[in-house]
Amino acid sequence: MSDTYEVFAIRYAEHERKAADNYIGGDPHDVLQPLDYFVWVIRNAERTVLVDTGFDRPVGAKRGRTVVTPVGDALKAFGIEPDTVENIVISHMHYDHCGNVDLFPRARYHLQDKEMHYCTGRCMCHRQLRSSYEEDYVVSMVRKLFAGRVTFHDGVSELAPGITLHHIGGHAMGLQSIRVKTRRGFVVLAADAVHLYPHLDEGRIFPTTYNLAEVLEGYETLKKLASSRHHIVPGHDPAVMRLYPAPRPDLEGRVVRLDVDPKI
Repeated sequence: MSDTYEVFAIRYAEHERKAADNYIGGDPHDVLQPLDYFVWVIRNAERTVLVDTGFDRPVGAKRGRTVVTPVGDALKAFGIEPDTVENIVISHMHYDHCGNVDLFPRARYHLQDKEMHYCTGRCMCHRQLRSSYEEDYVVSMVRKLFAGRVTFHDGVSELAPGITLHHIGGHAMGLQSIRVKTRRGFVVLAADAVHLYPHLDEGRIFPTTYNLAEVLEGYETLKKLASSRHHIVPGHDPAVMRLYPAPRPDLEGRVVRLDVDPKI
């Protein structure tokens, strides 16, 4: 059906870090709790939508993140040529979600009004707030705006039948999550509204945060949007790769399918 989709998470990078680095207030467990980095593909017979564009190797090296498979190569292995992508949803403008700026020459980019306001306005006067933004990536989006390739959204909007965008905020002023109709119900790509499952399940908060109250209220919004707790997909949890199956044996460990039931 034209309003029902397959959804995939493509893992392109990773970062080894301790659990204490993932929560405001730290964590009592002296253990590793790494982050994975994803882009997501939403597709059916009529359309393909990419969610986020990741970062490239130079930015990864600068920030101490390891690129496992460059985003362009990962998409090609999955059967998507980057120069054919027509619509990209940018969940927010942090460096790990809006890079690879020249990889998608035909694409129209969709982001929230508040996020462009945030990453080009007075908040960027503060080092702590701007540290998650990459100057060249932000400038590139401004250039795309002047080239007529950016569509802004304000709050809740329908991108296509079966795909809606929802402003959440919290982690970044203009953070948006994506609700997708699938054969198993409504899947919500939380992006960084939820970094790891424990953030959602325990009401904890990732240290990089614009507004604490919006983060916590965002968890409740996501629960209402998704068909169940198991339909919410966090933005950086390695557990996603364990819970969901690969679409093909050759993509094991690189791509998982999210429109099927997880292994719970």
